[in-house]
Amino acid sequence: MRKTIQDCLYILLGSLIFSIGINYFTIPNLLSEGGIIGLTIIFHYLFHWSPGIVNFILNTVLVLVGMKFLEKRAIIYTLFSIFSCSLFLFITEETGKRLTNDTLLAAIFAGLLVGGGLGIIFRAGGTSGGTTILARLANQFLGWSMGKGILAIDLIVVAGSVFIIGLGKAMYTFIAVYLGAKAIDFIVEGLEEKVAVLIISNSSDLVLEAITNKLSRGITVLEGRGGYTGDNKDVLYIVINRQEIVQLKNLIHAVDEDAYVTVHLVQEMIGKGYKVGKTKMAKGM
Repeated sequence: MRKTIQDCLYILLGSLIFSIGINYFTIPNLLSEGGIIGLTIIFHYLFHWSPGIVNFILNTVLVLVGMKFLEKRAIIYTLFSIFSCSLFLFITEETGKRLTNDTLLAAIFAGLLVGGGLGIIFRAGGTSGGTTILARLANQFLGWSMGKGILAIDLIVVAGSVFIIGLGKAMYTFIAVYLGAKAIDFIVEGLEEKVAVLIISNSSDLVLEAITNKLSRGITVLEGRGGYTGDNKDVLYIVINRQEIVQLKNLIHAVDEDAYVTVHLVQEMIGKGYKVGKTKMAKGM
């Protein structure tokens, strides 16, 4: 229950940030967006329809169509996200105003706020409906990141908006959409992005001990042989958070300044062994 309340609060926060990006930067500067919100904005420009109401109607219809592809919890969170985004769009519609006359600056902040808001919503398990449902399905079946899926779909919608807002505004919108996709990936994946590190050292035992004691991470020891020298060496393999790279490098160099280290991005990690528990460490020591 506590986790559900926390998720709902994050969804509300993300929805507010998302709505500020739309009503304070996107619409006042005659920019557009991708996906359903992009269509909503275009309808606003053409017919002066309320973005909040149109967003709610279009997204609700898409959710009802795609219900069979989502779990019950995801459906509930998505409906709550749609309601929250539409509500804040409606509330900020009246208070929204142009905060800058610089179109490039508006595009940058629109992208960061819209993408940041959606990223918070995704982290809480919700979506804003529409293309995010399609992006979540692409993430599940194709392995695409949420940002990549949304970017591909959004670019199609933005390209069509050229006939309404003009080529120049559409080009600025591309910048906003791209930055939004990057902001989503940073919040959803970047904060917990994993990297795999291979370490070859003449003092592998000492490096292993230092990493195990300081980082509390499981390490795999592989048997290796130098291609030129033919000498047998232990190769250490470890998966860590991206933020821990600097700490890991310092630990390695403190033991062996000549150690050979390579770092690779991890697309997906399945199974146990990422972290070493304190009890297990104590037994190993």
